[in-house]
Amino acid sequence: MMDAGGDTTGERMTREENGSQADKPRRRPQNWWELPDRELQPPRPAGASNDPGTPSPRSGGLSGESGETRVRNQISGSVVHGNVIQGGVVHIHPNPVQGGNSTGGGRHLGKPIGQWDPHDLEVHPAGTGRIEQGRLDRRQVRVMPGYVRRAHDRELDNAVRDATEGHSRMTVLVGSSSTGKTRACWEAIQPLAGQGWTLWHPFDPTRAEAALADLDRIGPRTVVWLNEAQHYLGDARHGERIAAALHGLLTDPGRGPVLVLGTLWPEYAGQYTDLPQPGGSDLHSRVRELLAGRLLTVPEAFDRHALDAVRVLARGGDRLLADALTRALDTGRLAQDLAGAPELLHRYEQAGPASRALLEAAMDARRLGVGLHLPRAFLADAAVDYLADHDWDQLADNWAEAAFADLARPVHGKQAPLRRVNARAGSRPPGAPAPTPTPRPDEGLVFRLADYLEHHGRATRGRICPPASFWHAAHTHLTHPDDLNALAEAALHRYRYRWAHHLRRRVAEVGDPELLVRLAKQRSLGPRDVKTFYQAAADAGHPDAAFELARDRELHGDREGAEALYRQAADSGRPRALTDLARLRLKAGDQEGSEALYREAAATGDPDALIDMAAMQNPVRLTETAEALIRQAADAGHFRALVHLAKERERFGDWKGVEALYRRAVDNGDIAALLGLARLQNDHGELTGAAEAIYRVAAEAGYPEGLSFVSEERELAGDQEGAEAHAWRAVNANEAYVFCLFELVRTRQLTGDGANAERLARQTANAGHPFVLSFLAGQREKAGDLEDAERLYREAAVHERTGLFDVARMRDRVRDLESANHLYQQAADAGSTRALARLALIREFVGDGEGAEDFARQAADAGSPDTLVKLAESREQAGDLEGAERLYREAADTGTALSTSAPDRWPHGLDPDGTPTPPWR
Repeated sequence: MMDAGGDTTGERMTREENGSQADKPRRRPQNWWELPDRELQPPRPAGASNDPGTPSPRSGGLSGESGETRVRNQISGSVVHGNVIQGGVVHIHPNPVQGGNSTGGGRHLGKPIGQWDPHDLEVHPAGTGRIEQGRLDRRQVRVMPGYVRRAHDRELDNAVRDATEGHSRMTVLVGSSSTGKTRACWEAIQPLAGQGWTLWHPFDPTRAEAALADLDRIGPRTVVWLNEAQHYLGDARHGERIAAALHGLLTDPGRGPVLVLGTLWPEYAGQYTDLPQPGGSDLHSRVRELLAGRLLTVPEAFDRHALDAVRVLARGGDRLLADALTRALDTGRLAQDLAGAPELLHRYEQAGPASRALLEAAMDARRLGVGLHLPRAFLADAAVDYLADHDWDQLADNWAEAAFADLARPVHGKQAPLRRVNARAGSRPPGAPAPTPTPRPDEGLVFRLADYLEHHGRATRGRICPPASFWHAAHTHLTHPDDLNALAEAALHRYRYRWAHHLRRRVAEVGDPELLVRLAKQRSLGPRDVKTFYQAAADAGHPDAAFELARDRELHGDREGAEALYRQAADSGRPRALTDLARLRLKAGDQEGSEALYREAAATGDPDALIDMAAMQNPVRLTETAEALIRQAADAGHFRALVHLAKERERFGDWKGVEALYRRAVDNGDIAALLGLARLQNDHGELTGAAEAIYRVAAEAGYPEGLSFVSEERELAGDQEGAEAHAWRAVNANEAYVFCLFELVRTRQLTGDGANAERLARQTANAGHPFVLSFLAGQREKAGDLEDAERLYREAAVHERTGLFDVARMRDRVRDLESANHLYQQAADAGSTRALARLALIREFVGDGEGAEDFARQAADAGSPDTLVKLAESREQAGDLEGAERLYREAADTGTALSTSAPDRWPHGLDPDGTPTPPWR
C-alpha cells in the first residue's frame, strides 16, 4: 500500500503509446499519550548497534571528535535509513549480503535481520529516490524518514522483550491502508538484529504455500514475517492449516523463542474474528482462535504528541517529514502522505475518461472479491460501460494501451495507480520438486491496483453496482474459480440473479474439486447449483462430494444409490462414510453386514465406528459388548470415548464407575473431562470430592469454564479481588468469557455496590470492552440517575463510537430534542453509523426528505446500508411507492439484504443498470 510502513509491493510497467485518434464515433459493444523518552528514534541500518557511541571500524574511536557533530548517512545496499544527527563520525555501512532464504544444510530458514533490506519486506519507500552523490554506479538511493514512536510501538516492544527473554509471541498490527504497520514491525525488531536473530518471509511459490510448507522447520530466534497476513490466514485452501501450524509453533517450548509479526486491514481482521451466524459455515475458526488477544490497532493519524515529535525531526533536517508536514499537519495522516496517497488520489481524480474507467473497473473488481492480479483483457473490456457515450466516441484506437501506460507512471514513492505485475520465477534447491504453479488466469499481462486506491474505492464506491460490461468481461476473461465465485456472490447479494447464475456455471467449468465442494456448502446456493457442484467434484474423485450426494440420495429414499456413493466416498479417502453405509445396512436388517462395515471403518482409523457399533447393541441398556467396544476405542487412542462411556452410564442411571472413567480421561490428557465430573457432582451429589474442588482443578489448568465458576464462587463469598482475578484469567484464555466481568459488574450494581461496579466496568472498557461501561450507564439511566448515566456514556465514548449516541438517545427519550439532535450530529461526526441512521429518520419525520436521503447515503458509505432500507420502508408505508422503489434499488446496489418482499418485488432479479430483469430461466 502507500504508507511509510507499507503493506505491499508493486511492479513497474511501461507501454508505448501508438495509434491515432478515431476519425468517427465508435460503436459501443453490447454487453490515528504521551510518548516515552524514545519517542524520537532516528532510523538506523538494519542490524546496527543500539549504542550511539559505537565507533566506526575506520574512525579509531571517538577521541578527538568531541564538540563536532556530523551527519551519519546510514547506507544498506541502495537504502539510506534517514538522516541521523550523531556525535561521532560518519558510519558507512557497506552493502550487506543479500542471500536468499536458507532451506538446506540444517541452517535456519530466512537470513539474519541485518541482511534484509526493509523494502524487500514490503516497507514502502516514503518518497522518490535520489541519486546519492559520490556513488560510481549512480543508482537511485531509496530513503526512509526518521521514525516517531507511538502507543502501538510500546506494545510491540513488549512482544520483542518477551521474545528476547525466551517466550514465543505473536502480534498482528491492524490498521487501514498506509498507516505505518509494516514500518512499525521493522523498527520493533531492530534490537533482535544484534542478538543473532534471523527473519523468514515466506512468499514463494505463493505466500500461503510457502508458509504451510516450511512452518514446521522454523527454529528458535526467528522472526516470522507475515505482512499482509490475509494472504496467509485468509487463503481459502490453506488458511486454517497455517493458523494451526502457527499455534503449534507458538505453543511448542522446544521450538522457541520465535516472534510472529503480521499486518491486516480492519476489514480482514473483522472477517476473521467475527463469530459465524447460527447455522452458517465457520470458515475461520482456527484463525479466530489464533488472533484472539494478539491484535494491535495502528491509528489512522498521528496525534498532537506524535506531530510534535515529527516537527523536531523535521527541524533537525529530515526533509521528507518536513515536506509531509506541509500537507498533513491538519489531518495527522503523515504515513499515508509519505507513501504517496494524496498524489495517487490526485491522479485518479484528474485522470482522463479512459484511465478513470480502468481504475474504477479495477476498484470494483477488488472490492467485490477479485484477486490482486487483474488481467489486462478483463480491465479493458470491463471499462467500456464506465465511459459516457461522448467519451467513448472520442476514443482513439489505441485508447487502452495509452491509458495503461498513463496509469503505470509512478507517483510520489514510486507507486503507480495501476501497474503491471511481473511473474516471479520460483527458486528451489537442486533435486527439490517443482513448485505448484500459482493458480492465476493465463490472460497475458496482469495489473495490480495501488493499495490506497483500492481502499479509496471500497470507501467511496460501496453504493455502486458495476455496469454490464464489468460482468460480461468477468464471465469472459476471468478463469480463477475464487474470482468467479466471489463475483457470483456479489451479483447474488445485489439481486443480479442472472449474472450470479452464469458466473457460477463458469465456476463449475473451471473449478477444481476442492473448491467446488467448498462452494457447494455455501448457504446462498440453490439446490440445483449445489447438486451441480457436488456432482462435478464427485466425478473428479472428491470423497466429500460423493458423501454429500449419498446423503441426498438417502434423504430421497434411493438406498441403493446412497450405498454406492457412500462406498465411493470411502474408497476415495473418507472412511467415515463406511459408518453411514453400515447404518444403512442395519436399517435394512443386515446386522451382520453392518457390523462388518463398522469394523472395516475402525480398521481404517475411525475409532468412532466402534462407538457407533456399541450404540447399536441395545438402545435401553449398556451391554458388556457395547462397553468393550468403547474401551477398545479408548485403547486405540480415542480417549474421548471414555467420556462417551461415562455419559452412557449416566444415561442409564449407572453412577458407579463414572468418576473413574472421567479421571482416566483426565490422566490421558483430557482435562475438560473434569468439567463433566463437576457437573455430575452438582446434579447428583453422589460422587466423591466436591464439585468446587474439581472446578478449581479445571481453573488451575486454565479452562475458562472452571475459572468462571471459581470467579462466581469468590464473588458470592465476598472475595472481590479473587473473583476479578479469576474472571480476568478466563477472559485472557478466551475473550468470549468477558461475560464473567460483565456479570460481576451487573451483580455489584444490583447489590448496591456501584463504586466497585463502576471501577471494574472502567477497567473492562480500558481492556477493549466498553460495552460493559455502556451497560452500567444504562442501568444508572433506568434508575433515574441521568447525570451519572451521561457521565458514564461519555466515558464509554472515549473507547467506542456508541457512547455519544447513547447520550443522544437518552436526551431523545426525555424529549430534549434539540440537544439530542446536536448530540446525534456529534456522534455521527465521530463515526457512529447508528447516529447517521437516526438523523436520517428524524429528517424524514420532519419532512426533509432530501436531508434524510443524504444522511442515509452517508450511513451506507460508512458501512450501514440498511439505513437505506429503513428509509425505503418508511416511504412505502407513507404511500410514496416511487420514492421507496428508488431507495430499495439503491440499497440493492450496496449488496445489503432487503426484506422478505424482495422476491416479489423483483422475481427475476435486477439488470446491472438497476432495472428489473425480465424472465430469463
